[in-house]
Formats: sequence, C-alpha cells, structure tokens
Amino acid sequence: MSAAVKKGRTYPALDNFRLMAALLVTAVHTSPLAPWSEAADFWLTRVLARVAVPFFLMVSGYFLQKGGWEKERTRRFLKKTGLLYLGSVLLYLPLNLYAGLPSLGEGVRKLLFEGTFYHLWYLPAAMLGCVIAWRLSRMGLRAALPAAAALYLIGLGGDSYYGIVSALPPLKAAYEAIFLVLGYTRNGLFMAPLFLLLGAASARIQIPERTAAAGFLLSLAAMSGEGFLLRHMGVQRHDSMYLLLPVCMEFLFSLLLGRNQGENKAARSVSMLVYLLHPWTIVLVRGGAKLAGLEKLFIQNQGVHFLAVAALTFAGSGMLVHLSSRALLRPAPAARAWREIDLKALAHNVRVLKEQAGPGCELMAVLKADAYGHGARETARALQRQGIVKAYAAACLTEAIQLRRAGIRGTILVLGYTPPEQAELLRRWHLTQTVVSGEYAARLSAGARKSKITVHIAVDTGMHRLGIPSGDMEAIRRVFRLPNLNIQGMFSHLCVSDSLAPDDVSFTLSQVKRFYDTVLKLQEEGLDTGKIHLQASYGLLNLPAQPCDYARVGIALYGVYSHNGPVQRGLDIWPVLSLRARVALVRKLEPGETAGYGCAFRTERSTRLAVICVGYADGLPRDFGARGGEVLLRGQRAPVVGMLCMDQMLADVTDIGDVKEGDIATVLGRDGAGLIRAEDLAEQCGTITNEFLAGLGARLDFRYKK
Repeated sequence: MSAAVKKGRTYPALDNFRLMAALLVTAVHTSPLAPWSEAADFWLTRVLARVAVPFFLMVSGYFLQKGGWEKERTRRFLKKTGLLYLGSVLLYLPLNLYAGLPSLGEGVRKLLFEGTFYHLWYLPAAMLGCVIAWRLSRMGLRAALPAAAALYLIGLGGDSYYGIVSALPPLKAAYEAIFLVLGYTRNGLFMAPLFLLLGAASARIQIPERTAAAGFLLSLAAMSGEGFLLRHMGVQRHDSMYLLLPVCMEFLFSLLLGRNQGENKAARSVSMLVYLLHPWTIVLVRGGAKLAGLEKLFIQNQGVHFLAVAALTFAGSGMLVHLSSRALLRPAPAARAWREIDLKALAHNVRVLKEQAGPGCELMAVLKADAYGHGARETARALQRQGIVKAYAAACLTEAIQLRRAGIRGTILVLGYTPPEQAELLRRWHLTQTVVSGEYAARLSAGARKSKITVHIAVDTGMHRLGIPSGDMEAIRRVFRLPNLNIQGMFSHLCVSDSLAPDDVSFTLSQVKRFYDTVLKLQEEGLDTGKIHLQASYGLLNLPAQPCDYARVGIALYGVYSHNGPVQRGLDIWPVLSLRARVALVRKLEPGETAGYGCAFRTERSTRLAVICVGYADGLPRDFGARGGEVLLRGQRAPVVGMLCMDQMLADVTDIGDVKEGDIATVLGRDGAGLIRAEDLAEQCGTITNEFLAGLGARLDFRYKK
C-alpha cells in the first residue's frame, strides 16, 4: 500500500458520509423494502447497512490516532462520549418507564454493555472499545491489529456464525456464558476495538483510490454473498458481524479518505442527532398515525414509514444544529485583521523548487514557527495532499507533535534540541531527532528505553551553532556505535549562502567541501550515512545542483526571498501570504490638528485618516509610519502616519477615492494593480522576511484560498 494522491474534486467526505451512515441505521430499524422484497430488504438492512456502525468507529479511531494515540486524547473521548451517553439515557428514560424498568442487575448490565435502549449500545461499546484499542495500541499497530482481529473472530462466533460454532458443545457453553453478561457480541469487547484500530491505521497508510474503489465493490459483493449464504443456512444468531466486513470497511474508509478535504461540522452534528433521535421519531410517527387513523399509510406501508421517520429526524436534527450554531456564533475570520494564504501559490512553489532541486533530490518542507507564520497544520496538510513533499522539518518537539496530531505522515525532523529525558516522546510520535553534539547523542541513546530513536546527525561546518565539528571524526564515529540510535541521515547548515559577496561565496564553498569530505570518509569506512542534506532555500538559489537526498526549503517555499539582495538564479515563486485588515473608521481633520499617541502626526492640510484594525501586537513595528510604511486601499498606496497603537494604525487616505468603514486595507500583498512585497516591507521594518513573517501576531486569523 502507498499514500494515495488525490485526483479530481475533493470534499469533506468523512463528515458527509456520516449522513449516509445515519440514514442506513434508520433503515435498519424501519425495514423500508420489506413490503416489496424480503431479500432486497435483507441486503439493505442486514448487509449494506452494516457498514454504518464500523464507519463511525473507524472515524473515531482515525481522529484519535492522528499523530499518535495519547492517553489524554483517550480521556477526552471517553468523557465526551460518556456525557453523550448519560444524556441519551435520560432522553429515553420515559420510553423505558413506559415499557417497564428491568431488575437492578439487568439494568446495570444494560447500562454498562448493551445500552438502555436498543440503539444506544453503540455508546458504551465505543467507550469500552476505545480503552481496549488504546491499550493494544501501546504495542504498536502491527501487534494491536491481529489482537483486535482475534477478538472480532471470537465475537463473530456469537453473531452471524453462531449456528456453526454452537454445534460444538464446549464452544456453545462458552458462548452461553458470554451471553449471560453480553447479550450481543457486537460490542466494545469484540467488535469496536478492531474498527477503531483500522481507522487509526488509516491515519498513516492509505490505499490508492482506484484500488480502494475496486476493492470496496468486490468485497461488498463477496460480503453480500456471505450474508445470503448464512441466511440460507439459518446459522445467524444476529447479523451484525461478517467475516468480510473489516475488509470491506478498510477499502471503503480509504476510498473516502482519499477524497477527504476540510470538514463539514453541520453534517457531523446532524448525523449524530439522527442516530440518537430516530427511535423517538419512530414512536412519534407511529403514535401520530394511530391518532390520525393513518396506520395503513404510515405504519403498514414500511417504505412510507421509513421516509416519514427519516424526513422528520433529519429536519429536526438540522433545525437543532442550526439553532445551536446561532447560539454559538463566532467572529468571522475576516472581521478585523487576517492572513490570507494562497494554497495554489504554495503548490506552484513546490513544483518549481522540486524542479530546481533536480532528480534524486526530494524537498523537506521547513514548517518551523508555524510555517513562517503561514499556519503549520493547514500548510502541511496542503503539501501532503499535493503528494510531492514527504519530509518535513520542525524547530522543536512541540511543533513536530502538532504536525503528527494534524495527521501528517512521512519523516518529521526536529531541527532543534529535545531534552534526552523526552526521548520516549520522539519514539511514540515517530519523529526524527537532530544529534546536536556527541555528548547529547550518548544521553539520547541512554534515554531510549523501548526501541531505538531515529536521528539525523548535524555536522558543524563553520556556522558553530548545533552539530558535531566536521573535523572531529572520532566523535561522529562514536555516535554510530551507540546502541539505541537509528541513524537515518546527516546534514549541515550554510550560514552565508544568501550572499554573493566573494568572501561569503568562498566561505560557503568551504562549508560544502567540509561536509562532503566528512560524509565520504564515513562512507569509505562502511558506515551508512543515510539521507544527506545541505542546502536550504538559498542553497537552491545560489549553488549548483547538489548530490543530496533532501533540500530543506523554508522561506522560498512561501514564495519570498529573505531580503532584496541578488541571487544566482531567480525562481518563478509566488508569494503565499497576504496581510489584510479592516477599516474601522474614516475621520476628517483640519490643518494643524494632531492624531495618535504622542500627537506624533500633525496635519498640514485638510486630511482624511483611515483607522485600520492592525497594530504592533500583530507584528508591525510601533514606528512603522516613520519608517515609510504604507498600505494599499482600493489598489492605491496610502502612507501610514503617527505611531502605531497595539491594535490600530492610521493611514492618510486624503488622495484616495471614497474610502469608508469596512473597506479592506492590504498591509502585505496585492490589491488590484498595487503590490507591497514582503522583502520591501521587511526592509522597512529593519529585518528579513523570515523574522517578519514568523513574528506575525498569533491573534491574526487565517483564510485559506484553495
């Protein structure tokens, strides 16, 4: 199996399919095709609809695993599901009281294992299954999946295959003992762990789309044959579990995941409400039909009965979601000031940089400092969807874990220092750590308790930051001899590769030589240096193609250069980030009036000032106006005046049209024919684009253009 590359239109497939799954569950409890064909109804409700519950479980497992299945994440899931279950128990208490309450022992059994109403079994099953799956996942998915599959096979014997296994008296006795506690084996012990773990595995490995589509259709056909055969044999105690159901679900889930992009929170909420509320709707439809004398139409005609239940449940659920969303209104992303991220420009830059890197050299996307202010999670997801970039770099352990939590697969290199006592986190999240010194490597190896830590060795070739000095061959050899380090690469960093000054070029070439000399000596001694990488963005811009496995692209990936200095070869890269803000107010001042803190701006003519909702807390210098700062309004440049406030700044719009409240000011980027370049803006701020973009304020919202 390999990572799938998306083709064609994508959409929130996982969330949207929840609605279909909820509809299928409704069909299970209403049998809509029974009046016309018993066989067709069996296929719909006892075969096809059996994908619904496993799908819900796989979605939960997928999001629980994204990056690693943490204990805290499990606790949050249990708490949320437990509260939902408690509310559902109370919701169906009137129906249980009407039907007659069970004995205390039976009530406890139902509460813990079967659910207090016939469809509520899913919630305690999801909680118990989550605990079991999490414990199994501590062994690693390769060991956990077979263990969960064994539980599923045991449960299968108490479900669709009961008539076969019960022919053996010892097995029949064993299952009868199980049934004393668990009325069904489609529960959290036997069924839920496998599908939770299959969903978790899908967060890392995905089947190619065409293979998934063909596999789903074939396995569904085979499962249909299995269902009808078992029905013909009359061996089913229940019909919730099939031998081919996990195979069918793996293909279906991977097919949906291959088309999945973004989220549909409304579909997610509506589907859960439909699942929880449809039994109440069944009761109300039946009761209403009896009161109105319409039993023949709405009860005896099961097709109409299904349509009425489905329509009322979906309508009611949609209304509840709408009302709750209005009660939880949030500020719009473009209400004040925001970063606009052009993902098409990002994809274009990846293609340009990959071509420049040359054959055999892959890109390692540097996502430190929240992807240089572009939003690391969404940037990494966009890169992963494109399918070209399969390696990433972060500055620290926290950043790297956040990428794993966002579902990012492939190599993630931690470029900075991670305390050796946190080595277990590196292993758990499948991260690659930089060896910052020989002594550090020894402590990292000693801190690895369960398995080896994957590392890249940093070689100091003259920057004198992190790394083992290139001339200290014995120190590097000692790292290779450490028992608990899995060395997968070596790299160095060029400290003046962004300069074409003769002395700087000479220094860069000396660094290049030191690095390759070190690598060659180690390889001649039979040591596997793994993936080597030397160039960052300016290595691609100013050096010839290098015989490396990776090029670490940072600032160029985002479509800008660090500064306005010359480069050996300019690339057709497009800026990805624009910074925009709303005009809050336009006021008129007479000659001689002052504005802003310290009365720093004094008018010399009748002046119109726009108050713009961005300030020094958003990453701009307080004296931006004095530095020559400008914004674009209606495609024209307006000078920033006075001192910036924490949250606002003033721009002179006297010579620009009818600027009014609500207009959009562009601080960085393009507006019509106007353009403010990041390199020019950073120069005005007395820095480089790397620092300016990384220093943008955390409260700036993101708007992603796809």
